[in-house]
Amino acid sequence: MTSHDAFHPDLPDDGRDDPAGGAGSLPLRARLHHLRADALDGDTAQSGGMRRFAAISGRTVGSERIWMGQTHVAPATTSANHHHGASETAIHVIKGHPEFVFLDDSSGTPEEIRLRTAPGDYIFVPPYVPHREENPSPDEEAVVVIARSTQEAIVVNLPGLYVLGHGPSAD
Repeated sequence: MTSHDAFHPDLPDDGRDDPAGGAGSLPLRARLHHLRADALDGDTAQSGGMRRFAAISGRTVGSERIWMGQTHVAPATTSANHHHGASETAIHVIKGHPEFVFLDDSSGTPEEIRLRTAPGDYIFVPPYVPHREENPSPDEEAVVVIARSTQEAIVVNLPGLYVLGHGPSAD
């Protein structure tokens, strides 16, 4: 028996009639994917002081326009300065009170801005904006969920923070 989704009759069979394949016989982009918390992929771009784990990526599920995963920052740790290239980054704080640091020169003088967060808070990082994460807690790991507008985790580590448009690439 062939079964097609009544709303998507052009999709391939769901594999229920395939004795060997089940839903796994569908192409990656024709089925839902369930990634368990203990199956995240640590083989992704990294910055010193933090650990990134991919959940949704081109490699794990065949995504083409989004990357999603977790970042863990150990207690009393500061990440390397970095940016995420052309990728927009959305961050949701799950555990701890991480701080996100960047430079702002809207007053005419570059000033370090520190965004202090709590569980449930969100942060948006525009493309190319140099920043770092800090976990000031002496004993609690900070954990955040990250979504990016590119399918992979772009990370460009930097020697220091600079105001976007006034950094090494603008000189």
